[in-house]
Parts: sequence; structure tokens; C-alpha cells
Amino acid sequence: MDNVTLLGLGIMGSAMARNILKAGFPLTVYNRTRAKAEELAAQGARVAVSPRQAAQGADVVISMVGDDAASQAIWLGEEGALAGAPPQAVLVECSTLSPAWVRELAQRAAARGLALLDAPVLGSKDAAEAADLKILVGGDAAALERARPVLEAISREIHHMGPGGSGAVMKLVNNLIVAVQATGLAEGLTLAERAGLNMEQVASLITSSSPGSPFVKAVVPRMLARDRSQTHFALRWMRKDLTYALRLADDLGVPMPTVAIAREMYRMAGNLGLDTADLARVVDVLRQS
Repeated sequence: MDNVTLLGLGIMGSAMARNILKAGFPLTVYNRTRAKAEELAAQGARVAVSPRQAAQGADVVISMVGDDAASQAIWLGEEGALAGAPPQAVLVECSTLSPAWVRELAQRAAARGLALLDAPVLGSKDAAEAADLKILVGGDAAALERARPVLEAISREIHHMGPGGSGAVMKLVNNLIVAVQATGLAEGLTLAERAGLNMEQVASLITSSSPGSPFVKAVVPRMLARDRSQTHFALRWMRKDLTYALRLADDLGVPMPTVAIAREMYRMAGNLGLDTADLARVVDVLRQS
């Protein structure tokens, strides 16, 4: 079986790593904070001390980190994964990144004779744990086929969106729509609460009527619950995604006033100390006003 490397062991990366191990692939992991790798080491993963060491001997190298800066730190430099990846390796960047950086990374990989797929995922914590992600792939079709057995271990659907950068663009399109839905939902629920409506009844009607998208059905209970202990998708990452989407829109001359306004809600959440809180807590921006 292919030797797999996974770089980044946050909420998503750790779940993906466990599923790769369950599928029987030899796995090497790297995380900036080594403690996060100990559980995986107990399950049979090899723990590397640098991205470069982790990538050595790999057939498929997957990165799952937070933003462009973290991706650059993982791939570049003398101890970066690009320096360690062997010529046969397929590089798979699953992080949600700016299309500009993804295309630059693909060029840097190509200069070393390596194929890069931008392959961000749809789905958060629960989907990652259940290997129920959807993967949006940009890049060479032949490289995708080489990586497909590994990607199938962490997902239920793989969509080849087109050339390099296509997966990154589609992920931003998806997330900007989710972000706007979340802010509209937060406003509606806060208005209903302030008006004294029965919130159990409100939730039932919203989730069973025209607003009731799969996302809305999933997030309404989390917005109404007072248990804030779990983070499925942190508010700071949504603000980052909207920033990348707005930069792309500027480059393409596409006006996005609704997205720009929604981003301010996520900026306000950060100002309230909610950066690492779950996406559903965007409602607390309004509750605290």
C-alpha cells in the first residue's frame, strides 16, 4: 500500500489520520505541537520531527492546516515538505487556502517534478471522523487517480473540479454561502428570542420549512444550546475564508457586498474573544449587543 504522510493534526487532520490508519495505510504524521501526535503514535503512526522528514519516502503527502501562512511553513524552507518529498509523491493540500497561494505552491512543486492537488474538503468535525467528507480537487487528473485510494479512506465523494486552483475556488464559494446563511440565521433566531417566541417551535418551523438547508438543520440546535464546549468549525477560520473570498472577488471584479457585511460579523466575534469558538456562536455577537 502507499506510504502516506499527513501534516497538521488539528480537529480535521487528526480525524483524517485515524481513518487513514483504519484503512491500513502506513502513516507518518507531523504536527508543530508533538503532543497531538501521541495518540496516533499509539495507533501505529510514525511521528516525524519536521515536515521534511515526514515527507521522505511518501507516496502521498497530505497537508491539513489553518491558513496560507501555516501552509507555507509546512511546505517551504530547508525543513519543509517540498524539500523532503520524493519524485513519485503526489502532494495533496486539503487546507482551505487562497487560490493565489495554491497556484504558487503548484508551481513550486512542479519545479521539483512533483504533482500538487488542491483538495479542500466539505464537512467539519463529525464528517471528518466518519470519513464522510466531500473532497474538491483541482489539478492533474492522473495525479488524482494516483492519490484516489488514500483520499477514498477519508471521504465519501471526490469531485474533480478542473485545473489547479479549482478546488480552492469552489471551497471559498461554498464557505461564503455558509457564512451568509449563518449570519442570517443568527439574526432571525435572535429576533425570535427577543420577541419572546417559543424557540423550540421556532426551531422546528425553520428546519422543516424553506430555510431548512442541511447546514441550517445542523446549526440551529447549536445556536440555541447553551453548551459551548465543542468546536466543529472555529469562527476565526470562517473570517479567514471570507477574507480570501473577498480578495479573489477583487481580483475578478465581482462585487460581493453581502459577504463583506457578513465578514464584519465574524470580525466582531473575534473582538468579543470568540475566535476559537464554534461557528454557531456567531449568534452570540447579537445576543451580547
